[in-house]
Amino acid sequence: MTCSGEHGRALSAIVVDDERLARSDLISMLKEHEGIVVVGQAADTRAAGDLIAKLNPDVVFLDIQMPGESGFDLLDRMDIKSSIIFVTAYDEHAVRAFEVNALDYLLKPVSKERLASSVKRLLEPERGERGERGETAEKDRLRYDDSLFLRIDDGMKFLKVSTISAVRAAGDYTEVMTSGRQGGLTSKSMKEWEARLPPDRFCRIHRSTIINLECVERVEDRGNYTFDVFLRGMKEPFAMSRRYSAALKHRLE
Repeated sequence: MTCSGEHGRALSAIVVDDERLARSDLISMLKEHEGIVVVGQAADTRAAGDLIAKLNPDVVFLDIQMPGESGFDLLDRMDIKSSIIFVTAYDEHAVRAFEVNALDYLLKPVSKERLASSVKRLLEPERGERGERGETAEKDRLRYDDSLFLRIDDGMKFLKVSTISAVRAAGDYTEVMTSGRQGGLTSKSMKEWEARLPPDRFCRIHRSTIINLECVERVEDRGNYTFDVFLRGMKEPFAMSRRYSAALKHRLE
């Protein structure tokens, strides 16, 4: 049996899968974990959307490939604040770009051992977000054409890496700035972003700023070895410190 969630409260869960047997098996296995209570199930994204809006669950176990609208489509059209655990028959490589930012993903058929690991990560969010899995995931760079699925502001959103214009520090958070106005605050650190973003397209110009080189419009010398970097679509320039100026000049040549 697994421990309960924060302050002893069991977390509410919804299981979404078009296969009745798959839903039944997963719900049966989840009953072995006292930290989670399944409060609903759905066979398609329409029903799932209604349940999520009504119950606001802590976590959604979400199948990806379903008739009609996919699990990705559901997440793309709804502002879902729940944690997401993908349940999929896709192989590991097919979900590489997404597993980095979803809480976890489970490959079908789901084993009790693998589910237990996922539930543990869910019930121990600090370890789940910054512990073993985060360290493992950070070893692989993202591609420029990858898509991210991550919590921005108060909801889970898809974000194409190629649309990121800049990332800058914002206290305990980072602000993602995009060309499509899909950005906002996220809990990812500057160190995480620098480790994940493709280095041939992104460059750090300040300890608090990473920019997309494709978006650079011009660089102006402010004197005293400091510069302003102007990005397309951004009204205000970004300051570049002397420490990073030589590297950026080399990259832009």
